Amino acid sequence: MTALSVSTSSAASLRADALVVGVAKGPKGVVLAPGAEAVNEAFEGKLAEILGTLGATGSEGESVKVASPAGLKAAFVLAVGLGEAAEAGYDLEALRRAGGVAARTLAGVKKVALALPAESAAEVEAVALGGLLGSYAFGTYKADGNGKEPVGELVLLAARKGSKDAKAAVERAAAIGEEMNRARDLVNTAPNDLTPKSFAAIAQAAGKEHGLKVEVLDEKALTKGGFGGLLGVGNGSTNPPRLVKLAYTHPKAKATLAFIGKGITYDSGGISLKPAGHNETMKCDMAGAAAVFAAVVAAKRLGLAVNITGWLALAENMPSGSATRPGDVLRMYGGKTVEVLNTDAEGRLVLADAIVKAGEENPDVIVDVATLTGAMVLALGTRMFGVMANNDELRDNLHAIAGEVGEQSWPMPLPADLKKGMTDSTIADLANMGERMGGGLVAGLFLQEFVAEGIDWAHLDIAGPAYHESAPFGYTPKGGTASAVRTLVRFAEQTAANGKA
Repeated sequence: MTALSVSTSSAASLRADALVVGVAKGPKGVVLAPGAEAVNEAFEGKLAEILGTLGATGSEGESVKVASPAGLKAAFVLAVGLGEAAEAGYDLEALRRAGGVAARTLAGVKKVALALPAESAAEVEAVALGGLLGSYAFGTYKADGNGKEPVGELVLLAARKGSKDAKAAVERAAAIGEEMNRARDLVNTAPNDLTPKSFAAIAQAAGKEHGLKVEVLDEKALTKGGFGGLLGVGNGSTNPPRLVKLAYTHPKAKATLAFIGKGITYDSGGISLKPAGHNETMKCDMAGAAAVFAAVVAAKRLGLAVNITGWLALAENMPSGSATRPGDVLRMYGGKTVEVLNTDAEGRLVLADAIVKAGEENPDVIVDVATLTGAMVLALGTRMFGVMANNDELRDNLHAIAGEVGEQSWPMPLPADLKKGMTDSTIADLANMGERMGGGLVAGLFLQEFVAEGIDWAHLDIAGPAYHESAPFGYTPKGGTASAVRTLVRFAEQTAANGKA
């Protein structure tokens, strides 16, 4: 695991294997960003000129190496692009991505000093978090790990005057980044290793480590409790379902949040089997549960003054002689009945049980996170998640928070006219499918039917950004991304600060 630290040494005098500076696109070519002054002096004021000769433009995502002159203690300098030059300071997301590019580029290097433009605590945190996320590598199943080892240590350079704030910012980045990387590990783990039972065991171990109260309902408890959604989805698998509750409480908390994560550890589609080409990455269908798990642990590590209950609705959706069939009716937790028209619309079934259960504790807000619909990917693409809610103010707040922490999202409506297809079942209270057009919204409307009256609720459909299948960029690797973790943590921080959700 990559270590994070802070140093008040100058960029020129710090001993490191590599030294990172920022560059940007100026009106007449590449320009140096703040933080590179001492490094430029060692190059006799010609660093920008040298980098330009080597092809550097300052574009975001770019990286150029140059050997260090005699005046620097680092072996070489890496210049990373920040995009357009900014006199009033660089966007936090640009700093996160620059930190990520540096860490990815320098995989295998033991000690890296970061002299990027980070003066405020928020800027230091952005660089540190980007670096930690960019250093992520998953090599569990490879004989050589994953090729080069991640960067051993990232040292953020800070002025003596702000070193205390910088250290606090780095500690905060470590708490969030390490839990995000844990979520990425879960998403990337092969489904023959990550089953509902093993996921629950991981949650129990984390609870013991961090002082969280963890309760696990196994298949016997789920049957006794009448959790028809979880049981109906899990019936076809030899790996039975679990409902995991992680509770974090703070003595000064004035509000309670419930986070619910969809945890389908593998989704074949069930009897409504997915076609070839659509099931190879379906180990990622538990990314919502991974995000909730990571957010609750991060909140505990940060000591946020808010009570949070995380619910992980875990099941494996498989076809077999015991699997739920299209046409079956499930009696959900709480008593509603659902006619299953498509067994590949299973996520909403496990979430519905968890939403009702969470609502019994009367939290101030429920937020569920799920890789729920392909329709949301068609609507918003692969880097943006949809936000729906029964309260417009809550929806807009979560959208704004996501933007603040560098996650792309878009507020989506819940049109009442789309409910008709779900409520037309002649034999049950609801069908698990409705109108074909607007499928992402229909799924949100289905979930809303299980929210107790008087409780504010939001739904994040992270089907697009949860699993990245293209080339890495910024601090985003190929594979699991830990989408929505930062949004949940920031929402919890905001709730703690305001004393209400």
